[in-house]
Amino acid sequence: MSDIRLIVGLGNPGPEYENTRHNAGEWFLNQLADTYHTPLKPESKFFGKTARITMAGKDIRLLYPTTFMNKSGQAVAALANFYRIEPEQILVAFDELDLPPGVAKYKIGGSSSQNGVRDIVAKLGNNKNFLRLRIGIGHPGHKSRVTGHVLGKPPADEKTAIESAIDEAVRCTELLLKEDLKQAQNRLHSHKA
Repeated sequence: MSDIRLIVGLGNPGPEYENTRHNAGEWFLNQLADTYHTPLKPESKFFGKTARITMAGKDIRLLYPTTFMNKSGQAVAALANFYRIEPEQILVAFDELDLPPGVAKYKIGGSSSQNGVRDIVAKLGNNKNFLRLRIGIGHPGHKSRVTGHVLGKPPADEKTAIESAIDEAVRCTELLLKEDLKQAQNRLHSHKA
């Protein structure tokens, strides 16, 4: 059984970033909150928007840091410390350049080039052992184009593929909590948008 108690969706705050690829983690979190008919509400002591849901019979906190992406760890550490949530009990959803749109994958630990994830690792005392939900946004082909790509809005076909992966990730996160990571991975990793 999975012991996840906190689900985090990463993105940049403000309407100018809302529909950019870099906010794929936020899109996932919003979809999860909508599925459970629970709106995210601003919570200044946690530097973000939060909600509390019951998922698969478990008490789960949702968090969208409203700091900028590279300061995401401030919000995650504040909430995790307050509720005594261990890094192993955290799932962080974020955009992933190394996966194509329409693909999402779970991964435990390891390194990441994603700034928000790197900041979370640092603020959790260099603990990398949290679960990640990597939502594919594709790579623009050259590193000089990465910033424009992640901060750009995906064309309609890409957005549809990303949304399809997010839909499936919401269902698989329920499976993760009801069953285990292996079953959730088997289902999510075989999804084709």
